[in-house]
Amino acid sequence: MTDETDVTAIPDQALKIAYSPCPNDTFVFDAWAHGRVPGAPELDVTFADIDITNGVAESGSAEYDVLKVSYAVLPYVLDEYALLPCGGALGRGCGPLVLTREAGVDLTGRTVAVPSEKSTAYLLFRLWAADVLTGAVGEIVVLPFDQIMPAVRDGKVDAGLVIHEARFTYQNYGLHKLADMGEHWELTTGLPIPLGAIIARRALGGDALRALAAAARASVRMAWDDPEVSRPYVLEHAQEMDPAVADQHIGLYVNEFTADLGEDGYAAVRGLLTRAAAEGLVPALRPGALSFP
Repeated sequence: MTDETDVTAIPDQALKIAYSPCPNDTFVFDAWAHGRVPGAPELDVTFADIDITNGVAESGSAEYDVLKVSYAVLPYVLDEYALLPCGGALGRGCGPLVLTREAGVDLTGRTVAVPSEKSTAYLLFRLWAADVLTGAVGEIVVLPFDQIMPAVRDGKVDAGLVIHEARFTYQNYGLHKLADMGEHWELTTGLPIPLGAIIARRALGGDALRALAAAARASVRMAWDDPEVSRPYVLEHAQEMDPAVADQHIGLYVNEFTADLGEDGYAAVRGLLTRAAAEGLVPALRPGALSFP
């Protein structure tokens, strides 16, 4: 695939897209969202938590043309959506953490707060628990990610599964890192950690999908070429995040896999979903489901 966008393949009207206000997404899409990618269509942007976009994709709604979702939701949505080979979040050293108030807690039978049961973080957590714990985890409680650390700190739950910038801020809550889900994944598979995917409606057609991927890739590379241009957009939506934390966030989640999944990226996605299906956590992928037109 080339980096040139075939403007004739993209619909004339603005494309409806939903992604999170997290720094990695706003960094990736800044150039495209602000009309700086030559030939790319106008974007009609909605900011939404990934649990919301997962639900939209699962519903089969045609409300959005492009969505940022968890890789964990792909087995449920790939009949209607195609996985774009760029724009998402995979990487190394960037996995979810399990946090507790006290160090060294055994989670067997304990209550654990998670951001979603249809998230990549949750799949990684369940795969870790199956490998490491002597017994089953207790109750799973779904909370918005920004409420998880306070709930652990206040003793409302025994542990919390956290994502994103919480990697850099959990010590402010007096919490301990019990385990790093990404570290476990990397040690047991040697593969990068698949986190967030960009998907687009198959009904747009193969030419349009390829053009959208080229536009997303161009937007990523423009952000890398001049990171300061994206800074106002990133910080505007970063929920009062410290700029240094936002930079760390981008550094972890925007990398070579964002520009192109490549062989290792696709192997990581297949590996995660195959293992999760074997544990009964998701349906098995149909043959060719991850193929891009």
